[in-house]
Amino acid sequence: MTQLKPQMSIGMNLIDLGAHPEAWRSGEVRADAYFDPEYYRQLARISEEGKLDAVFIADVPACAGDFSKVPVGRLDPLITLTLIAEATKNIGVIATASSTYNDPYNLARRIASLDIVSKGRAAWNVVTTVTDVAAQNFGLTEAILRHKRYERADEFIQIVKALWDSWEDKAIIGDLHNGVFGDVNKLHAINHQGQYFSVKGPLNVPRTPQGQPVLVQAGSSEAGKNLGAEHADIIFTSQTTLDSALNFYQDMKARATRFGRNPQHIKIMPGLCTVIGGTEAEARQRFEDVQQHIDEQRQILQVAMRIGLPPSELSIDKEIPWDLLQQQPEHNSGSHGFIDAHLALARERKLTVRDMARQILVGHRLLVGTPEQIADSMQSWFEAGAADGFNIIPERMPSGVQDFVSEVVPILQRRGVFRHEYTGTTLREHLGVPKPKNRYSSISDLEIA
Repeated sequence: MTQLKPQMSIGMNLIDLGAHPEAWRSGEVRADAYFDPEYYRQLARISEEGKLDAVFIADVPACAGDFSKVPVGRLDPLITLTLIAEATKNIGVIATASSTYNDPYNLARRIASLDIVSKGRAAWNVVTTVTDVAAQNFGLTEAILRHKRYERADEFIQIVKALWDSWEDKAIIGDLHNGVFGDVNKLHAINHQGQYFSVKGPLNVPRTPQGQPVLVQAGSSEAGKNLGAEHADIIFTSQTTLDSALNFYQDMKARATRFGRNPQHIKIMPGLCTVIGGTEAEARQRFEDVQQHIDEQRQILQVAMRIGLPPSELSIDKEIPWDLLQQQPEHNSGSHGFIDAHLALARERKLTVRDMARQILVGHRLLVGTPEQIADSMQSWFEAGAADGFNIIPERMPSGVQDFVSEVVPILQRRGVFRHEYTGTTLREHLGVPKPKNRYSSISDLEIA
């Protein structure tokens, strides 16, 4: 029998009007389209035509950004993805929700409900929310210290997973003859008492088609990596160089093993901002069409804010002053993963502040080129063992989504590294991640015996 080649996973990040903050200036859609449900249905349907694993929506519970210049705000991802689930048949739906500004019982119920409504296609992207502007909407003056956010997140996830198990499969009997609606032995209180939460349970939603919805995590600090290695099925990451991606991949697989997990069951998916043109020159011009709206001072401010140096220390066409950067203390706010990834790329390629601003503005590794060049890069990272797949973030939408699906996906399919058709119905099946065993199953089985 011929052994099939390994298949990469691909997700589509539906971020506002595109990864670039000036994407709205392209005029492809109305400036307020990112509040229109039909816009998201359209993007999801295009993504499903490409047989992608999932669509993803990020979130911050705050108005973050300069409203005079860039899109601010966002529909609730869980509501939006419920609409998407109804408008699609196969593609997974990944919702971001904060473990810092939610309660585990309510969120466990909402994510489980999405998994049931979507017939097994839901995932929760766990974030701890680093921004002060979000903290100020929840009775705080600044973000909670990093180590406390991750302590809370670990306990939060443990509770949510226990609640998802609190109904066993086939708990509802519906025995009309004997008048028995449900098997009380298959319903379990979790009786959690912890540092941050006290939750009795059980959940008021039954076990979902996936057993547990898929868990996604993106932390790149030590605490974040351990959290992901212990709990996550997917790791979103922001590596920008092959060497750093290889190191991260190997590190996360080893950590998963130390937590007693099968490392093949944790999928590493770097973010990838794609700008696609018929030629490389066309792709570069497409990027410049939006980049031209960012003046030099704004680019300097973006870089300064990310790396923690005063803008006065930066010059647009000079490299980062590495000697000054090394003297900076660690910040509580800000993403370790994003900052470290961009600094690694800047150091390796001797990027100027202008070059670094291009990367920072789109948040992830930036690929500008032809469909073949995009596919080449994806395949090389995948086959080198630096990624199990990618979270695609077009610089503008909807054309960037359509270009990726119409131009890049067929190349990957012809090369045998991406599916031609869906072979399963759940997100776990798309990813090749098994359904978790219910922790309570043996208890009720013993009681029956």
